[in-house]
Amino acid sequence: MSRVAKKPIALPKGVEITSTAEQFSVKGPKGTLFLAKPQGVDLKNENGVVTMVAANADAIPMAGTARAILSNMVKGVSEGFQRKLELVGVGYRAAMQGKDLSLSLGFSHPVVFITPEGITITTPTQTEILIAGADAQLVGQVAAKIRAFRSPEPYKGKGVRYSGENVIIKEAKKA
Repeated sequence: MSRVAKKPIALPKGVEITSTAEQFSVKGPKGTLFLAKPQGVDLKNENGVVTMVAANADAIPMAGTARAILSNMVKGVSEGFQRKLELVGVGYRAAMQGKDLSLSLGFSHPVVFITPEGITITTPTQTEILIAGADAQLVGQVAAKIRAFRSPEPYKGKGVRYSGENVIIKEAKKA
């Protein structure tokens, strides 16, 4: 069987996993997440430790995938995930307008990003954006969408970048 599927998932205090015929649900202090149940994969919950069970040899790879996703869901509903973005450039600013994010990125108009359900966006400073939520995939997707408004350009490095992202600066053209 897959090595990933064999690894158990320890449930923190206050987190519970339930399985129905069509889906797995993980409930915790930060919310509830759902995963469509893959065919031939089930889970076994014993004393707060969850292990994946594959019905046949064809379902073994999917059991490993389901285990990895469930592990992220357990972490999400207990601790949550967050992603930090930085704005680099003269006049580049971020501000919250209610629940929506208003970005000034050098365009002739401000860019307004509507915050999806289950995500909280905060701006500790004018050049930092903090995205937090229980769903790892959704947090990453929102961060990527915001970054795509003005991704870092290779000559001066101006744009929206992930915190700690290394932008390789090209040398300017010589005459």
